Parts: sequence; C-alpha cells; structure tokens
Amino acid sequence: MPRDQRSITAADILPLDQYQLIRADKKQEAIERKKLTRISVGPHATVLFENWDSMWLQIQEMLRIEKGGAEQLVDELAAYDPMVPKGSELTATVLFEIGDADKRDAFLRTIGGVENHVAIQLGSHLIRARPEGDLERTRESDNKASAVHFFHFDFTPEAIAAWQSGEGTAMVLVDHPNYGHAAVIGAETRAFLARECF
Repeated sequence: MPRDQRSITAADILPLDQYQLIRADKKQEAIERKKLTRISVGPHATVLFENWDSMWLQIQEMLRIEKGGAEQLVDELAAYDPMVPKGSELTATVLFEIGDADKRDAFLRTIGGVENHVAIQLGSHLIRARPEGDLERTRESDNKASAVHFFHFDFTPEAIAAWQSGEGTAMVLVDHPNYGHAAVIGAETRAFLARECF
C-alpha cells in the first residue's frame, strides 16, 4: 500500500475474502484512530479528520456492503481518494448530528451556507475550509444545509511549520451566524496529523 504516495489505487484494495480476514483488526484500529481525529465543535457538529487509512477503510467497507466489484471500485476511488491528504493539507468530514429527525431538519434549515463558515485557526494563520468537489452542500430551493460535508484545509509552508512545531493554539472554528462554536485541537491530535498529513 503506497501510503507515502498519498493516493489510494485499485492495487491497494483487497479482495473481499482477504479483507474479511483482517476486518476486525482494521475496525479496532479505526476506533483507536478516532480518539485522536474526532473533535466535537459545539453541540451538533463533529469534525473527523481523515487520512490514508480512514479512506482506505471506507472504500473497503463500501465494497463489502454493496458488493459492486470492479465497477463500483472505480466510483469509490473517485469519491474517496481525493480526501486522502496530499501533503500540504488536512481533510475532514464534518457531520451535523441531531438524533430527532424533525429537529435535525429544522436545524439544517438555519445553517445554510455553513460550508463557507468553517476554518482552522492556528496562531495567526486562518485556514478556511475548501469544500470537496462540485457538490452543492446547501440547497438553493430552501437554503437547507447538508448534514455531511467534506472539506480540505490548504496549508501554506509557514502554517505547516507552525503546526509541526506546536506553535500557537490550533482550533476548529465554525463562524456561521446561527452556529458559532470553536474547539481546541489537542497536542496529540496535532502530532498524529503532522505525521499522517504533512
């Protein structure tokens, strides 16, 4: 698996029977990884920073569930390989979660455009989120935000150096007028993401 090439290819994907043999171990690794990569921002937002392993596991799981074979693999690689950090970025899935479906729907209608209000603050560096792909994340018809967003945070060399050195406080910010919250990114998480993403 060429993790150091920061890309997932068809050659990295195991046949389902081989994947099944290591699935329990990989799922346990994912649980441990999420202790470092999952951050709550306010009462309803969860930021999950991604890496090569998380995207590889996502592809393997989608193939296991849907059993679409080589044809499906093409689509899964197109969807998830772009979310593997490419060396000068962090990537994240952001979920807005409310258990009650009606309350969730009402809440999402209040945060239209939230994809333009997410950033990482690192000392004096402000790294705005860049939504993945062309997919519209706020419906034009009623300004309802999606419950799931995929983001890239493009770091300058100076910001990467600051991140790696531990300089400054690192925070995830959501500054939407109807949802303003921040959460500190801890030192262990910074160190893990520095190893995995830069």
